[in-house]
Amino acid sequence: MTGADTSRAALRWRLLGVLVLALSAAPLARHYLVEYPQEIWQVDLQVYREGAKALVTGFPLYEMRTDAPQFLPFTYPPFAALTALPLLVLPFHGIAWAWTVLQFALLWYTVGVAFRPFTQRFGERAGLVQGMLAAGGVWLLPVAEGIRYGQVNCVIVALCLWDVTRRATVDRGGSGVGVALAAAVKLTPGVFWLHWAVARRWRTLAVSLGTVVGVTAGSFLLMPNESMVYFTDALTDPGRLGPNAGTSNQSLRGTLLRIGPAGLGGSLLWLAVVVVVLYFGLRLSRRLDALGEPVAVVAACGMLAYLVSPVSWVHHMHWIVVVLGALLGDGRDRRRVVATVVGAVLFWCRLPWWGANLLAGNAVPNGLARVVQSSYTELAVVALLALWLLIARPRRAITDREPEEPPVTLGT
Repeated sequence: MTGADTSRAALRWRLLGVLVLALSAAPLARHYLVEYPQEIWQVDLQVYREGAKALVTGFPLYEMRTDAPQFLPFTYPPFAALTALPLLVLPFHGIAWAWTVLQFALLWYTVGVAFRPFTQRFGERAGLVQGMLAAGGVWLLPVAEGIRYGQVNCVIVALCLWDVTRRATVDRGGSGVGVALAAAVKLTPGVFWLHWAVARRWRTLAVSLGTVVGVTAGSFLLMPNESMVYFTDALTDPGRLGPNAGTSNQSLRGTLLRIGPAGLGGSLLWLAVVVVVLYFGLRLSRRLDALGEPVAVVAACGMLAYLVSPVSWVHHMHWIVVVLGALLGDGRDRRRVVATVVGAVLFWCRLPWWGANLLAGNAVPNGLARVVQSSYTELAVVALLALWLLIARPRRAITDREPEEPPVTLGT
């Protein structure tokens, strides 16, 4: 078979993979875009769109609220409102459908990068395998919730994954820009800056920080009043995001608000736990970086961002797609395959909501119900541990092993 024949065959398999993804995604899209009640339809996408509309009409950005019954405020940096301007091109229903298709396309991309060592084993059929994996990824709860709300997490994860994996193959120029743009829209990817600092990737850190400073300064010049309000008020008010102690907040802080002490003692406890998690998590990400595991680096930093953010909703766990790809690797290690399958099954379930229902029904002890309710916090910690045990530790043992001494031959 010639190279052209191989390329055409690979394209056919890739198109078949896209079809498999589309068939899997269709029921979810129908449920949330056709059958869902209009009063709660694509509420987060509406926030982005209304933020862009506020810029165009001159309405104060951080006084904006969406329609009843949600009345949601714009909670993102001013730069995010600028990036949302294309959402005004079409009527809202048309934009919602286009945004949903974009989310599925970015899921396809994320799966393709995160699972590449596995899919490449299938040669020209890699596109079909990629489509099958993405078809399963559609039904992971964080991904499905992103479709439900019209969320931006797929963009954030894809930008960071592109940036870090690109650095693995392109050692000069541009690296750090994707993370910077993601952090300029939603601050949590700033964890990658800590990673690059401890990994001593100074050039990447400088490019990324320079980029985010540049776009933030540009936003300030265009929107000085909105920028001042954001950095002096909106940024320091997590209450704008919603009920921080509710089940939806699966960050460390959300869990501690539900079970820990209140007031100053609770805040100090949260800060102490954050420091500990960052210390061990960044050591892990540095080790993975040194071992040449860029997908695992993104997985580790994604879990850290999820844990240490004051507010991390269920749909923010879109990083789990990258985690599963990192854990699977090329699929030849049985322990890693088992960990990936178990992880996927757990995230196909609605664990936090099961916990909330158990808590409300008093059918099990409250302690057990709380464990299930805060399952994403616990699973993020378990994911970091799995990345260490299944990737960093074995690879470190191989890397650190001293070469054997050559046999000594005695002359005659």
